[in-house]
Amino acid sequence: MTEQTWRGGVPAVTAAEQDLFVQTERQRRFVALAAELADRFAGRAALYDRENTFPFENFSELKAAGYTRLTVPAEWGGEGANLTEMLLAQERLARGDGATALAVGWHLAVVGKLAETRAWPADATERIFRAVAERGALINSAASEVETGSPSRGGRPTTTARRAPGGWILTGRKSFTSLAPALDYAVVSASFEGSDRGGWFLVRMQSPGVTVAETWDALGMRATGSHDLILQDVTVEDDDLLEEFGPGSTCQVGMGAGAGWALHIPAVYLGIARAAQDFALAYARNRRPNSLPGPIADQPHIQALLGQNEVDLLAGGSTLYTVANRWDAEPGRRGDLVPLLGAAKVLAVNLALQVVDRAMRVAGIAGLSRQLPLERLYRDVRAGLHNPPMEDAVLRSPARAALARRASAAEIL
Repeated sequence: MTEQTWRGGVPAVTAAEQDLFVQTERQRRFVALAAELADRFAGRAALYDRENTFPFENFSELKAAGYTRLTVPAEWGGEGANLTEMLLAQERLARGDGATALAVGWHLAVVGKLAETRAWPADATERIFRAVAERGALINSAASEVETGSPSRGGRPTTTARRAPGGWILTGRKSFTSLAPALDYAVVSASFEGSDRGGWFLVRMQSPGVTVAETWDALGMRATGSHDLILQDVTVEDDDLLEEFGPGSTCQVGMGAGAGWALHIPAVYLGIARAAQDFALAYARNRRPNSLPGPIADQPHIQALLGQNEVDLLAGGSTLYTVANRWDAEPGRRGDLVPLLGAAKVLAVNLALQVVDRAMRVAGIAGLSRQLPLERLYRDVRAGLHNPPMEDAVLRSPARAALARRASAAEIL
């Protein structure tokens, strides 16, 4: 069984699988759109991965299908998808091509967060919504730097913003800027020169002084185009300063207002895990070594591996969509839900890793072949460990809360 004979890597989805977490007709429509795109993308995923090239064709189709305007509010020409709707679509898209899903997910999350919080000035907000809805513009934040590590840890950006008449001049270098080859806008974090504060600036990728250095050559997620973004004396206007932040407050992903949109990350890795399980199921049914009377699917140890995968996918999906549903349904309690976002990410990613590992065990040494999708899925899923929020930071919060409860109980005793 090759990747091509496996229907491009994505078997048909049964009604039971589709409906498990889908509760409304809108959700079903978004999942169906994602499935149609995923089935096409799956046939190209191996080529983009092997050549380490950006999937421009996929993004042309995403734009044509209206997928890139999924989270734009309806009044601006988008679908107005809420968090749960976006996650369901993203998980299904990732079953076809995890790299494409993760890349477009950053864009959808930036727009969705803006739709929820309206944290930017009104003119900039309208400009982005219209650009995305009317001409398929793509946007992502650019926060990571080699010197600071993950922006979720609060490092001060080395990228600087210097005051100039009528605006600012930005200079610096950002790493891991997913979607870099196709972006129209980057939301860049920079430190104010001569101050301990900083801000987020809207940068047009066609501006003089903006270049993309093609540095992304990684183990997995090779088609995300997560290259370095170089800004050399880039001039932006006063109106392009979107938000200000104080010392140590630089992260747009996984914390603060709109934090729920970071769940697009674990949704993608659960989608990759489901793709691996789907392949393992098909492989087990078709693999018939002459040492056995039937397919390996009849063997108890294979059934145990596949069964544990189903349990883990159920656990990861249940946690993800429970948290997302509460985020959508209880806006007044979103501050209390932020710790659960990190927990859902950590749980989903670690379960996804285990699912793909077991799928490899089902396939045996054949799973290492580049003719099959498992080795790519195995590499891609590992990237989830390095997407924010970081696991150690997530685990500190419940640990401290549990220790505080224990201390309070001890005082009472």
